[in-house]
Amino acid sequence: MTVKLREITENFETKYLSEYAQLSRQTRGREMNEEECDIRTVYQRDRDRIIHCKSFRALKEKTQVFIVKDDFFRTRLSHTLELSQIARTIAKALKLNEDLVEAIALGHDLGHTCFGHSGEEVLNQITGHFKHNEQSLRIVDVLERNGKGLNLTYEVRDGILNHTGEDTPITMEGKLVKIADRITYLCHDIQDSVNVGILKEGDVPKKIINILGDSHSKRVNTFVIDMIKETSKQIRLGNEINIYQSKIIKETMQEFREFMFKSVYYGEVCGREKEKATFIVSNLYKYFLENPHELPMEYQLLIETEGLSRVVTDYISGATDSYAIKVFQSKFIPSPT
Repeated sequence: MTVKLREITENFETKYLSEYAQLSRQTRGREMNEEECDIRTVYQRDRDRIIHCKSFRALKEKTQVFIVKDDFFRTRLSHTLELSQIARTIAKALKLNEDLVEAIALGHDLGHTCFGHSGEEVLNQITGHFKHNEQSLRIVDVLERNGKGLNLTYEVRDGILNHTGEDTPITMEGKLVKIADRITYLCHDIQDSVNVGILKEGDVPKKIINILGDSHSKRVNTFVIDMIKETSKQIRLGNEINIYQSKIIKETMQEFREFMFKSVYYGEVCGREKEKATFIVSNLYKYFLENPHELPMEYQLLIETEGLSRVVTDYISGATDSYAIKVFQSKFIPSPT
């Protein structure tokens, strides 16, 4: 009998990966059982399903931080790809499951709204509860494939849901992505902020520069090396199986984050754009709540089972920045005949 490539990969994982890694053949499985692929492991299949879904493609037109269009700003897609690369580098060094890390990283922000966190905040205010990580899980469980979902494995779904918030992912791979996500957005957001002129290099506190580095690549490298060394050391010492950062790097990252929130995320430029995004999203929500017959048919079909408010939320949160602006213009701005 011919040995399947998937089995060769699974045997390699058993032999090579850390005893703390999540092995593909030890998955808790999917909501609906499926026949195994001869070529790919379960996490490789999950990665591919995410890459090929429409919500992943939409990330290229969704805001990361800056709503103003510029070809060189990060989008949700470029953020996702950078996170995947950084997380996989760490996973390889720690002998964790790279395929699981990649699948979680690629799927973690599928539920982000148009206009980034500004869109998320206004939907949360309107509906009483909206979190992009929960929406990411809803997308892969319910909305993709015309309501069938992607039927991902338990470990990928857990990593997507718990990449942010108070709950902790069940796998080392999920824990890695959770920290690497923060590292990724801090490092590239400050680079974009300098490039757009919101910040000057001299505005960054000296302590952050002295400890993390004076460039994007140096800061990423500092975080990555620290996480690899500290995690390896703590596990070697017999401490709890977890992903670690050294005390000085963890403290500096917190100071870095506080600086970015004060100077950029809650700063004047983002504040002005947030007001515009809030206006667009809130008015679109109200409009489609009052005119559900104007929703695309695929969403109208969900109203009976999911409820109108839930469906309108799904529609608006799934929109790209440019699509939301286009729909807003068509509904609220007169056009010459």
